[in-house]
Amino acid sequence: MSGPTRTWAIIIAVIIVLLGVRMSIGGGMGRAYSQRLEQKAEVPANSQTNTPARTITWTEWHAVQPKIYFAAQRADPQQTQVAFSWSDTIGLWIGAFFTLAVFSFLYRDNAGYRLAEAVIIGVSAAYWGVIGFWDTLMPKLFGALVPSFVQAHVMPSLPNPSTATVIAMTFALVLGVLLLMRLAPKGGWISLWPMAFIIGVTAGLKIVSHIEGDLVAQTVATFKPLISPQRIEGVVEIWPTVWASLANTLVVVGVLCCLTYFFFSVDHKGVVGRAARTGIMYLMITFGAAFGFTVMGRVALLAARIEFLFDDWLWLIDPAGKRTIEVAASAVSMLCWW
Repeated sequence: MSGPTRTWAIIIAVIIVLLGVRMSIGGGMGRAYSQRLEQKAEVPANSQTNTPARTITWTEWHAVQPKIYFAAQRADPQQTQVAFSWSDTIGLWIGAFFTLAVFSFLYRDNAGYRLAEAVIIGVSAAYWGVIGFWDTLMPKLFGALVPSFVQAHVMPSLPNPSTATVIAMTFALVLGVLLLMRLAPKGGWISLWPMAFIIGVTAGLKIVSHIEGDLVAQTVATFKPLISPQRIEGVVEIWPTVWASLANTLVVVGVLCCLTYFFFSVDHKGVVGRAARTGIMYLMITFGAAFGFTVMGRVALLAARIEFLFDDWLWLIDPAGKRTIEVAASAVSMLCWW
């Protein structure tokens, strides 16, 4: 066994031992609780489907913090309003398993990581498929083409569609059916027409949004006055005015210098060269800030998963105060064992 392999084997063995110890001592670990809530909704009468007004009632189980369950148990051990949730607990353990499986790629590519990768991609595709069906197809497409059926069986409060909505959704249905011709052996060329329409409309919308959000906003910021007095109750404040004026000046200088750097009709010598070099500095600062923002976003994701393992799963920390007493007892038990 090579050195790196031996090191990783020792780390995995230590993790397994600590996990076994944590499961055998201390209170709680990897448990989720939910609270029963009775819901009701008033459904108005619908003259088109000849259905009278009625009241619909149902029961929902909402996830709650463990301390709410422990408080309810101390108040009444026989209560059933807040209870242990098998489904949420199983989901919690599955989430912990896949988190560790993804982290296992730090050692090398393995079957656990490939399983987690495939499951994440498959579940994400299925999730967005369901969301697209219930949030887009059902209320917008079917709600416009067969409103009586949707109101009677799926969404009683769905409003009746207008004529313009029906025409638009009919056109969208035709485009969708034509797009599916991509799957036909000899009719693939038909799908090019709806695809061209989708790409053209999307490009037009994106161009307008980018012009308004980037170009126009940048132009407006460039035309701000270099001296920007900041008044509080009619009195000009010195330091706020200095910082606001400095910010406006830096924006104007940065825009002009960056434009100079990309202006190739004049040799970058003398004043033009110095302005171009200043533009390069602005560009490097911008790219560095964007890269740092991306890295910090990834680090935040990593911190969230580590907090999930130590907080929601192992109950070793409690930053949100969800189960202070139980976490303290578990931590003390682990320290005593150690």
